[in-house]
Amino acid sequence: MRNQQGHELDIRARRLLRTLIAQYLADGEPVGSRTLSRSSGLDVSPATIRNIMADLEEAGLVASPHTSAGRIPTPRGLRLFVDSLIELQPLPQDDIVRLQRELPPGPSTARDLVGNASALLSAMTHFAGVVTVPRQTDFPLRHIDFVALPDARVLVILVFSDNQVQNRVIQLARPLDGRELEQAANYINEHFVGLRVDDIRAHLLRELREASSELHRMLSSAVELAAASFAPQSEDVLISGQTNLMSYSELANLDRLRELFEAFQKKNELLQLMEVCARAPGVRLFIGEESGFAALDGCSVVTASYGAQGRLLGAVGVIGPTRMAYERVIPVVQATAGLLSEALNRAATAL
Repeated sequence: MRNQQGHELDIRARRLLRTLIAQYLADGEPVGSRTLSRSSGLDVSPATIRNIMADLEEAGLVASPHTSAGRIPTPRGLRLFVDSLIELQPLPQDDIVRLQRELPPGPSTARDLVGNASALLSAMTHFAGVVTVPRQTDFPLRHIDFVALPDARVLVILVFSDNQVQNRVIQLARPLDGRELEQAANYINEHFVGLRVDDIRAHLLRELREASSELHRMLSSAVELAAASFAPQSEDVLISGQTNLMSYSELANLDRLRELFEAFQKKNELLQLMEVCARAPGVRLFIGEESGFAALDGCSVVTASYGAQGRLLGAVGVIGPTRMAYERVIPVVQATAGLLSEALNRAATAL
């Protein structure tokens, strides 16, 4: 096995690195040669351990804090640990039962489900739980109604297959009377229930091009209403348990916490990162600077994508210090994404 600089790590170096990282993740303190000698199970002298540690430090895998003779893993060392040295175990059955209980199969909106997932991830890991909210356009339409308002405005009532109800007020170029609104709603409900809004818009535009003059007038209203009603909505990310991060000494610096909490409040950079994660199936892990966002330096982000009916809808994850129990956190995030996908699949097919 080679590290990222191409150096070959022999069996002794791998075992010492694994032992050092496991000890550091457990207590957060620099690990000295004497501790490594006792814990690694290797029959080598302290001088040999010091030499191996010096080689690992030269390779950029461990570092020596100036206040201690011990060493701690660098982000590069943690990356090597996660990629090659960690031994992931299945999530304990008690944790699976807890996840299933908090993400129930009963009727819930997508936002309710992802909100539960965010809070649950925070509670189970004691970090900040983050989940992107799926766009409503990713769910099939169940019903639509239009209600006329003054000044050419219309109240749109949208019911989606995940039980979410949205009310939107749209502005039209000209007022439509109650009969036109009823015709447009009936036409959409009769022909397009069960389709996603992008598909509805495309169908309406195609039919409009092919329609007779009498149908053309009614379809024109339906297309205008659909274009305004189904306009893309801004995406969002839900965050739970931010204050948990104040408990970790690595993140306890006030300026550091302020920068991190401001990033949580503004959400822009975090949403960009989660969108990248949502586009790729499986687990993603960013350690320290790997996220590309300065506010998350010193943090690790573990995410997994979730979806329904074969479509990726978003990502769930946790944000915590780089000193986290990866062998536990990764299975928790992975299992949460899987159960959330199952719950959303049930909601998306409940037409």
